[in-house]
Amino acid sequence: MPKQIIILGAGFAGLQLARRIKDIDYEITVIDQYNFHQFQPLLYQVATARLEPSAVSFPLRKVFQREKHVHVRITKVSSIDTEGQLVHTDDGSFGYDYLVVATGCTSNFFGNKNIEKYAYPMKSTNEAIALRNRILLNFEDALSASAEDMEEIMNIAIVGGGPTGVELAGALAEMKKNVLPRDYPDMDFSRLSVYLVEGSPHTLQNMSAAAQQKSQQYLEELGVKMRLETLVQDYDGKTITFKDGGTLRTRNLIWTAGVMGNVPTGIPVGSIVRGNRINVDEFSAVTGVKHVFALGDVAYMETKDFPKGHPQLANVANNQAKNLAANFKNMLGGAKLQPFKYKNPGTMATVGKRKAVVDLPSFSFQGTLAWLTWMFLHLMLILSVKNKLMIFINWAISYFTNDTTLRLIMLPTTKEVELAESHHALAEKV
Repeated sequence: MPKQIIILGAGFAGLQLARRIKDIDYEITVIDQYNFHQFQPLLYQVATARLEPSAVSFPLRKVFQREKHVHVRITKVSSIDTEGQLVHTDDGSFGYDYLVVATGCTSNFFGNKNIEKYAYPMKSTNEAIALRNRILLNFEDALSASAEDMEEIMNIAIVGGGPTGVELAGALAEMKKNVLPRDYPDMDFSRLSVYLVEGSPHTLQNMSAAAQQKSQQYLEELGVKMRLETLVQDYDGKTITFKDGGTLRTRNLIWTAGVMGNVPTGIPVGSIVRGNRINVDEFSAVTGVKHVFALGDVAYMETKDFPKGHPQLANVANNQAKNLAANFKNMLGGAKLQPFKYKNPGTMATVGKRKAVVDLPSFSFQGTLAWLTWMFLHLMLILSVKNKLMIFINWAISYFTNDTTLRLIMLPTTKEVELAESHHALAEKV
């Protein structure tokens, strides 16, 4: 009888692993709360109405519809029993011979409940859609707002100067310049301010000095107001309070300041390390637990080259999955397992049209070439040819017109809310 592998999460690592071992003598069950894989690096373009959600989301059952031994279950994991080798979900329990945790990461609000309640994160397609609605509704509200409310409406604050924050700030600044004045000719958008708040002295803290300086220069050229070496203390939905005593009035706080591992209940506390990540050895096996592996953003692996763990990047997740897939093959044949070795190919971020920064192992470059490199590599990572084409067409239209036609406000209807509630109620009875 084939051994059972359960993969928790259909992000980069989980999907890559399932696709790599689909032809091996294992029965595979992929469990995820969503029925689609989401391409997180482009979620900021969904949030700023440059791409439709369907362009960066891929139905899981479509991916595996020809693979009879790969099973997809759309449900939430409630807990893991590592002793009994069971995964408990809202739809029942699943036994496993090997468990792979690839649940990724979620926004880290550092224990601040007010920020968690009022800020807008962007770690999933659903959150990106909610943010898009918030941004578009913001300007509809401005048409009838009082003079007292206009300051809160016309300030947009992004907290976190990493790649997501930088890319989002650049996209919003370009929207302010090229799109909004045409959509709202009777509104004065000189009053609209995009702020980027970062606790360190530089944006893109993990990139080269050249990338940091150039990204900041690009943002300032686009009109983004930089607040470096500034920490957020609290937020009540209308006013940000900074630790230095300053304040900023805004109804639009976008949180990209940190992430933490999304660890399922049941992983031993002794196996969880800083950043709420799961400690694994060089073979991706969870320390202190048998038959359990972890991949991607949720996994923390120290090696000689990466003594503080690997960066939480899609490329790391994909390569860890490839290595584990090869080791699952080796397990069947009794061959020696191979440790994971990662060579960083570089990092990159885009700020706007013809504005990007790229760090390669031996040199850095910026500008138009970096922007084209960023677009090409992201396009190649997209899962299907159809989606690659959709994204390329949208990018081409945007390039030549400085506009898109995707600014749709789509709020959930009463029936959609009722459907979600009835689905969850049914799952709880199982």
